[in-house]
Amino acid sequence: MGGQIYEQSTRDCGLAAGQAKEISLQIDWRTLKFFDAIRRYGSIREAARRLFIDSSALNRQLLSLEKEVGMPLFERLPRGLKLTAAGEIFARHVVTVLQDEERLASELDELKGDYRGEIRLMSVEGLSAGLVAPVIKEMILLYPNVKMVVKNGSSSQNAKAVADGDADLALSFSSEHTGDLRRCHLGRFGLGVILRPDHPLACRGQVSFAECAAYPLIFSSPELTISHEMAPVIAKHKGPLKVLLETASVDLAKSIAALGLGIAFQTRLGLESEIQEGRLAFVPLKTSPRAFSELSIYVRSGRSLLPALDAFAGLLIDELGRREAEEAQKEIKVL
Repeated sequence: MGGQIYEQSTRDCGLAAGQAKEISLQIDWRTLKFFDAIRRYGSIREAARRLFIDSSALNRQLLSLEKEVGMPLFERLPRGLKLTAAGEIFARHVVTVLQDEERLASELDELKGDYRGEIRLMSVEGLSAGLVAPVIKEMILLYPNVKMVVKNGSSSQNAKAVADGDADLALSFSSEHTGDLRRCHLGRFGLGVILRPDHPLACRGQVSFAECAAYPLIFSSPELTISHEMAPVIAKHKGPLKVLLETASVDLAKSIAALGLGIAFQTRLGLESEIQEGRLAFVPLKTSPRAFSELSIYVRSGRSLLPALDAFAGLLIDELGRREAEEAQKEIKVL
């Protein structure tokens, strides 16, 4: 798709009040792609490398675009480029245009029975194997030619990637719900302790934090959402604590707990294989009120989902719903 296909009329917000004038942008489609690559990689040199073009030519394209817009779109910093306020506004529109183009291409491919798109999922560490893998298996049956790209990040990083157009879907624990995001589903999963099956507390139906405090503890670092969810529980405890480890790695926390060195805290999600193989046990944490962690599925606000992306989101929602129902049944048995 080429030519002057992206036209946008706006007001020059860089002018003083009362001096605003209409400006009409007629920007080549290829230029939008160039801008988006520079935005993604934060560097003209890296964007040029990814696009297989000369960096000086790409820089000229950027300067020409900024001249057309009438204001700088990037701040030139020693360590790369950062979007200006105008660049942030421009980027939101560019991401929408590019995603609409992607949807058009996918719908035309579907008519030909030859859909070969790509779905980019940002997940949180520990959920990919137990939660995401079964959904991908179902997805392959529906769309065998779709390429799945799955990356792990923190909950805030995942939500930001979707808002910025760098990912299609995000799995995030208790992320702030901004106007740039649309929440497709919210699942609530009870917090519990993870420990070796032969640990003295492993046979309990529920366990209090005070009972856990008699043993070495494994805490999550502040960058993980569960750290904030556990904070009120920990604050209520008045006795001494022996914190063996504080970590941002869920996998490390599980490994240390499996070695019998301490007790860690998380939801049941992501523990499926360890519990099934008898390497870890999960015991609900007894709190009043019950402590939950909220897992959300996000897409970019205002985006029309591609058919394959809509199908994948639906499968993911169904899987989370099934896990919630199973959890509810286990909670009822405990009570």
